[in-house]
Amino acid sequence: MAITLGNAPCSWGVEFAGDSRNPSWQTVLRQCAEAGYKGIELGPVGFLPEEPTVLRDHLAMHDLALTAGVVYQPFHDSAKWQDVMEIAKRTCQSLHAHDAKHLVIIDAISPRRARTAGRCHAAEMMDETEWQSFLRHIKDVAILAKEEYGLTPSIHPHAGGFIDFLPDIERLLDAVDADTLKICIDTGHSVYAGFDPIDFIEQHSDRIDYIHLKSTHAVTRERVIAHSIGFYEACAEGVFCRLSAGEVNFKKLHQTLVDIGYAGWCTVEQDCDPELAVDPMADARENRIYLQSVGF
Repeated sequence: MAITLGNAPCSWGVEFAGDSRNPSWQTVLRQCAEAGYKGIELGPVGFLPEEPTVLRDHLAMHDLALTAGVVYQPFHDSAKWQDVMEIAKRTCQSLHAHDAKHLVIIDAISPRRARTAGRCHAAEMMDETEWQSFLRHIKDVAILAKEEYGLTPSIHPHAGGFIDFLPDIERLLDAVDADTLKICIDTGHSVYAGFDPIDFIEQHSDRIDYIHLKSTHAVTRERVIAHSIGFYEACAEGVFCRLSAGEVNFKKLHQTLVDIGYAGWCTVEQDCDPELAVDPMADARENRIYLQSVGF
């Protein structure tokens, strides 16, 4: 498989399945295909139909593959562990039903970390007891995905969670072996966290299994970090922009992926507020056109 471009429901403002502001799932599938993509992520479980025949028919209608699913949950909160595992199981079941291969694990934004997004030196760290519990949760979902559903689990560093900055990531990679957990690197969240995603990919090429393509608007990023603005508020203010207008060097990124022999999905994510998204399909189309112009 060569490098292939997909997109995700979050580019249409879909962060939570039950949000009344979401566009319909039919609209997201249709517009994703019309914008020129070959794949779509599951989005938050419950947004796309969980009945396999319904989703299978609509994916086929638009010639789309289901690429991945994300478990974006508070892995750091032991009190919510049963809910996290239930969502993980539902996500794995949907992915398995449609021959998708990638389960992306994200520790959801924590109130203890939200205001320090982008500021590693100010971020609160877990104590050892919390850390060991956190590790067990991540490992349990990774093992579930791999052993029961044949999926490849990957950790996704995310602003405002407890896997965000380089020290967080390196600590996790040292604690969980590569056979158990790969990496889904998100180019926008990397820049937000203060490290170069291209350098990271070169250094950890053996663990990179899935890619999220996102970029940050430099002036907005600097402002929201300086004012300790939370992640969702920063999204509403446009911290994540069209790829051509952001800080990530996608031409260099493409060459790096070629050099390391990466072959698989690269999924565009332009996180946006569903009330403020003017024309998500236009953004999706322009992002696809731009990426193809630099080699993707």
